[in-house]
Amino acid sequence: MSAEQQYISLYEECRELIAQHSAGVMNDLRDEAFGDFCRLGLPTRKVERYKYTDLAEVFAPNYGLNLQRLDIPVNPYKSFTCNVPNLSTALYFVVNDQFRQQDLPACAMPDGVVVTSLAKAAAEMPELVAAHYGKLAPTRKDALNALNTMLAQDGLFVYIPRNTIVPRPIQVVNILRADVDLMVNRRVLVVLEEGAQAKLLFCDHAADNRQFLCTQVCEVFVGENAGLELYELEETHVGSRRVANMYVDAAANASVTLDSITLHNGLSRNRTDVSLLGEGAEVRMYGCVVVDKQQRVDNNTLIDHRAAHCQSTELYKYVLDDSAVGAFAGRVLVREGAQKTVSNEVNANLCATRTARMYSQPMLEIYADDVKCSHGSTVGQLNEQALFYMRQRGISEQEARMLLKYAFVGEVLESIKLEPLRDRLRYLTEKRLRGELSACEGCKICR
Repeated sequence: MSAEQQYISLYEECRELIAQHSAGVMNDLRDEAFGDFCRLGLPTRKVERYKYTDLAEVFAPNYGLNLQRLDIPVNPYKSFTCNVPNLSTALYFVVNDQFRQQDLPACAMPDGVVVTSLAKAAAEMPELVAAHYGKLAPTRKDALNALNTMLAQDGLFVYIPRNTIVPRPIQVVNILRADVDLMVNRRVLVVLEEGAQAKLLFCDHAADNRQFLCTQVCEVFVGENAGLELYELEETHVGSRRVANMYVDAAANASVTLDSITLHNGLSRNRTDVSLLGEGAEVRMYGCVVVDKQQRVDNNTLIDHRAAHCQSTELYKYVLDDSAVGAFAGRVLVREGAQKTVSNEVNANLCATRTARMYSQPMLEIYADDVKCSHGSTVGQLNEQALFYMRQRGISEQEARMLLKYAFVGEVLESIKLEPLRDRLRYLTEKRLRGELSACEGCKICR
């Protein structure tokens, strides 16, 4: 049975069960998504945006699914803390794809702010969720969106009403937990209305030494004059497979910062599409990837300048060791009429061994004549002269190599505006580069 056929058969056999344990707004899009998946099939490497990752191989194993929504025996509040010293956050947990409703944090949130289960929000606020759900992640063109839409039963919903400033970061810890190999289909919907300000921190961890496949579709709406900082940290294990698509719409004068840090994984394929819809919108995208052994990370990005006077900055850096494989394909599209656009895109990569591989493809596509845009890419090895200089001053070769790698990715870490988080990620990155599998402070289940 082909990889596509097993999911087609699964949906045909379990359609009613999937819908029974979800919500009407999510169920309304399932059949259309199923038809699109049957038509598209899993993308092959002949599809431009998927040419660096063989998804048929990723989806071929027969994973289990928790379609009955059985309660997972874990209490994350007692067994797991993803602690960042000196950073006070509003802390929430998502176990696999289920929002942890029990023992919600006692922290006070501004009036109107909602952080809850997506299925619950779809049942209790159907008009609000229906106005946004599925609007940025079309299923007719992307098979991964279609697969996630037809199978996802729950996820996370974050809503920040107009002119509301959330004083503390909202931290969401995603925990993969199972006694058998498991497939998780998670949905995330974030809505910031006009003038809203928020900071989000997503941390991905795996609690068990099982094979996991996680698909995630995240839709983010940032209203006019709103501001969003979104940080993603992945620290799972070599048995984890992550396929994530994120779509961001930024209205006029909106400010968006996206930071993606991958410190430990098996295979990660991340797609990020940002549309700058109104004049004065700005996006800053940063990525830091540290991989070794047989690990793979594929980041595919699109920044779509649709309006004049918008700015975008994109910086992704990879450190690859052993036989790790990295890929970056970043496209900046400046549409006709998007005058006075300012854009800078850089992908810099360090292959620490001769067996590491990096594929880099920065792209500019410009249809306006009054713009200031640049892009560039580098792939290189450690500077032997710098290594020699450090060895001459009594630094061991292993320590010298670590320091050079750390200095290489330091520019990305410095982009993190939250100082306690920045300090914590410096520490975790240093330990990772030393070859230590570092768990967050206080963690009892990912050591």
